[in-house]
Amino acid sequence: MNFNSTVKIKKTLIGINKPTIFIAEIGSNFNGNLKKAKNLIYAAKESGADVAKFQHYSADTLVSDLGFRKLKNNSSHQKNWSGSVFETYKKASLNPDWTAELKKTCDEAKIMFMTSAYSFELIDFVLPFVPALKIGSGEITWHEQLKYVSKKKKPIFLATGASNLSEVIEAVNIISKHNKNLVLMQCNTNYTNSSENLKFLNLSTIKVFQTIFPGIITGLSDHTQNDDAVLAAVSLGARVIERHFTDSTKQSGPDHSFSTDIKSFKKLILKVKELEKMLGDGIKRVEHNEKETIIVQRRSLYAKKEIIKGEKITKNHIIPLRPCLKDSIPANGIAKLIGKKSIKNIKCGDILKKEYFNN
Repeated sequence: MNFNSTVKIKKTLIGINKPTIFIAEIGSNFNGNLKKAKNLIYAAKESGADVAKFQHYSADTLVSDLGFRKLKNNSSHQKNWSGSVFETYKKASLNPDWTAELKKTCDEAKIMFMTSAYSFELIDFVLPFVPALKIGSGEITWHEQLKYVSKKKKPIFLATGASNLSEVIEAVNIISKHNKNLVLMQCNTNYTNSSENLKFLNLSTIKVFQTIFPGIITGLSDHTQNDDAVLAAVSLGARVIERHFTDSTKQSGPDHSFSTDIKSFKKLILKVKELEKMLGDGIKRVEHNEKETIIVQRRSLYAKKEIIKGEKITKNHIIPLRPCLKDSIPANGIAKLIGKKSIKNIKCGDILKKEYFNN
């Protein structure tokens, strides 16, 4: 299967030789308040993010109240929620009537508006407002939805948390039949914010994705607060980074504790920009700041002893020394010089030049 190696989101190009794109996942961190949601959009822009992202869902089409009440030993991050899972999702859900206002705010802030929509109806509802669609990790085995989203012909970001490789391949196969604009994102779906989670990030999966799906754009949906994880992912070729975003990790709510605040998000983006400068474009060259060093570090050929005009050159006449001046014979020219005759007298220690010898 073939994928577009460059994906265009509005005017932004995403690809291996393009700058890393940052998604600030606001999610439910607006605490049910429209004004706070709008403030977080501006904060995301201030932090340097390219995308302010929300989630569109309704509790009754996302979770089963009965199912979660019957679930025993739920030791995930949800165990710390004050209300039931159903009640928490219901309280945290975004009012769809705010969508147009949030999109308008993003336009004013000059940041892209995106969302994850968790039902067919909501996918259709958000479609006019977004340049791309994000599919969360929990949807990866809902093939009917994958097919539905892929037919909308908008770029897709697919998170792959809590899935195995065969499930990812199956999901990608379904999407690729209808849509070649895919960003495949490695993800570890654990929201406990424990430092123990770092050993489960399995960032090398990014390279596996690139091998199995040649040309595909990769990314990282990160639920840690560890910048090294993001820097490693970018080094491996990830070009989209998604982090949950908040104005304070001390607030109560399902997502704040594992989110990244404004100052930390900005710091992370600056780190990545510095890393990108260090990674370069992969073309090996003499860099601008090495142009003087190349002269003083490299060797060229010098006369090890006096050379008489007409004398045939042997290895005993030559010594490679620094510096390698512009008109000298570089050290790798020694084999071609052996056997030639000098057309002039050369003093011991003189720089050897091509014009001193016969052709």
